[in-house]
Amino acid sequence: MLVRRNVTSLAPALLSAVLLTAGCAGPNEDPEPASGRASSSATPHGYVEGATEAAEQQSRLLLGDHITGEIRVLDLISGQVHRAARRTGVTELTTDGRFGYFHGADGTHVLDSGAWMVDHGDHVHYYRAKIQKVGELPGGAGASVRGDAGVTVVTGADGKAGVHSRADLEKGEPGTPVGLPGTYAAAVVPYAEHLIALTRAGDDPARVVVLDRSGRRVASPESECEDPKGDAVTRRGIVLGCADGALLVQEHDGTFSAEKIPYGEYVPRNERAAEFRHRPGSTTLTAPAGRDAVWVLDVTGRAWTRVETGPVIAANTAGEGSPLLVLENDGALHGYDISSGKETTVTAPLLGDVPETASGGSRAPVIEVDRSRAYLNDPAGKRVYEIDYNDSLRVARTFDVDVRPSLMVETGR
Repeated sequence: MLVRRNVTSLAPALLSAVLLTAGCAGPNEDPEPASGRASSSATPHGYVEGATEAAEQQSRLLLGDHITGEIRVLDLISGQVHRAARRTGVTELTTDGRFGYFHGADGTHVLDSGAWMVDHGDHVHYYRAKIQKVGELPGGAGASVRGDAGVTVVTGADGKAGVHSRADLEKGEPGTPVGLPGTYAAAVVPYAEHLIALTRAGDDPARVVVLDRSGRRVASPESECEDPKGDAVTRRGIVLGCADGALLVQEHDGTFSAEKIPYGEYVPRNERAAEFRHRPGSTTLTAPAGRDAVWVLDVTGRAWTRVETGPVIAANTAGEGSPLLVLENDGALHGYDISSGKETTVTAPLLGDVPETASGGSRAPVIEVDRSRAYLNDPAGKRVYEIDYNDSLRVARTFDVDVRPSLMVETGR
C-alpha cells in the first residue's frame, strides 16, 4: 500500500482531545481514596484486556470490496494496511465506532477494528488493540445494528430485535442474544443505559417507547413519528427521522422526553432526511434533501437548514464552524458555508468514475469525518483521500490500496 502525501512535511497528528490519563472517576466514585493516597488501581474506565491506551485518537478505516469480498483495515496512524478474512455477498458496512458490521443476505459478519474511544463527557479515553474476527450476528438483508459501550442490538427487517452483550463481542464471540418482545418500526437504539424503540399500532404513526436492557418497557414519552427513517446518536440525545421533521429523544435525571423538530414546511417524501451522517459527538447532522440539496439539522438550535448544491453523491460535516462537505457528480469535493448556503471552495475532480446509487453493482462513495480530517473513498481509483477540511479542502494524504474500497467506515472516534 502506497501513501502519497501532498505536502512536503508529514500530515499533522490527529487532534488529541485529552492528555493520557491513568484513570477517571465515574459519577459516584471518588477520584482517590479517602485516605488521600493514590489509588492502587491504574486501570482506566473502558479498558479491555490486551488494549493500549493512547493520548490521541486511534482512527482506522474499514474498507470492503462488495464485489470480491476483500476486506482491509487501514491504520491512519501508521499508514499500514491489514488484511482481514474475505466475506462474499456483503451489501452494506456500518459501525458503532469500534466494530465493523458487514451486512449480507444471510447475516452480519462482525470485525473488531481494534480502535475505539470511551467518552466521559469532560474527557475521553482512546484505545487500540489487535484486529480480530468476531463472527456472525443474525439478521440478513435489511437488518440494522446499533451499539454502545454495553450492548449491541440487531433489528431485523421483520421488526424483531435481539440484544447482544458488548462484553461478548470484545472477547471475540457473538454470544447469545436476548430477544426483545414484539416488533419495532425502526432500528432499536441503545441510549442512556436503555433502549429507544418505535412501535406502531396498525396504520397509526409510530410512537417512542423506552425499554430497559432486558426489554421491559419503562417509559412512553408523548410522541408521534410518521414514516420513520434514519437515526443518529448525539450529545443532545437520539434523533429519529420522521415525515414532518425529526424527533429528539432525551434523558435527564432518569426521565425521558421526546420533542419534535419540524421542517416547518411540507417536504415531499423523496426530499426528506432519511439517512443521517455526522461527526461522532457532533450535534450537527446532514442528509440528502433530494438530488440537488442537503439538509443540515442543528440539534442544539432545533433548526433545519436546506443548502442548495449540485447533484449530491455524499455529504457530511464536522459541525459548528466547519464547512458542509458535498461530493457532487463532477467528482469534486465542494465546501459550503452552512449559514449562508454559499459555496466557499471546491477541489479539482478527485473521482473519475462517480457511482451515484447502489444499483447496477456499484456503491456510492461516502465521506467520513473526525475532529481534524475527512476521508473520501474512490472505489474505481482504488484509493482513499484524506482531506484537511480546515485548510480549503486540501488533500493531505492519498492512500493507494489493492482493493476497490466501495464500502468504508471509520472507527476509533
